[in-house]
Amino acid sequence: MQIERLVQMVFYIVSHGHVTAKELSDYFHVSTRTIYRDINTLSIAGIPILSTKGTGGGISLIEGYTIDKSLLSKEEQQSIYQGLQILQAAKYPTAEMALSKISAIFRNAMESRWLDIDFTYWGSGEKEKIKISELQYAILNKHVITFVYRNTDLKKSERTVEPLRLMFKSHAWYIVGYCRYKQEIRTFRLSRIKQLQVMPELFERELPKDDTHSSECTEESSSPLFKLKFSPQIAHRLYDEFQEEQVSFQEDGSYYVTIPYELNHWTLHYLLSFGEYVEILEPEEARIMLKEKAAKIVNLYP
Repeated sequence: MQIERLVQMVFYIVSHGHVTAKELSDYFHVSTRTIYRDINTLSIAGIPILSTKGTGGGISLIEGYTIDKSLLSKEEQQSIYQGLQILQAAKYPTAEMALSKISAIFRNAMESRWLDIDFTYWGSGEKEKIKISELQYAILNKHVITFVYRNTDLKKSERTVEPLRLMFKSHAWYIVGYCRYKQEIRTFRLSRIKQLQVMPELFERELPKDDTHSSECTEESSSPLFKLKFSPQIAHRLYDEFQEEQVSFQEDGSYYVTIPYELNHWTLHYLLSFGEYVEILEPEEARIMLKEKAAKIVNLYP
């Protein structure tokens, strides 16, 4: 769309300082005639663009000009800046550089000190950033990826995937793509992806408009319903980790949580993190499995 190209053109000129119509034509894949029409449009809109002909000529902005209210309101600038801050907090590659450039372009219109976000887990390192960068490249350039994956039951498998979307949800990064092994759209958690490789092979698949997708886990609707009883000593964790409608306060001071969970090792290990402050009331099979795990823990300390 023209408006998007106009905004990008101003950003490009600001970052490069001095450009030619041919350079802009090549960059935006349009004719030089279209570039000159765009420059005329920007001039009418109040953007002080200088266009000079001859040797050493080219296109530039008046020295000292910064993007302020000519194209974006202060609220829109703030939204762009905050969005980049969120990406930076999530350790998204190149976000810090983009944040620095946008801040310089908008000059003093931004105030970042009030917002401090950190999505990363303690101890996360550079490897996670590199993995996201590789996936970003694979998605945008439509390269097939391969990796070794461990599901929630810790079963290892080799996957070949056509990556379609990178997603951040519930404290973790995920990749959505067409899994050639399962022959359907699947969701993979990045922390379980090992030996990631971006292959030379290209694909043409697009993300379906109805992009509901399966994960490597059983769908929530088919998971058994857990009924959990929590002691008041652990109440501080409940509203952080469960939805409010899933938690109910009891007259004896305890809390009940009703939630669908997979009946697997991950669920049991997670519930064990609450120690003696949680009791599984239902399903009975989960009670038995947790009791067996607890007994094994006891046997470690004879």
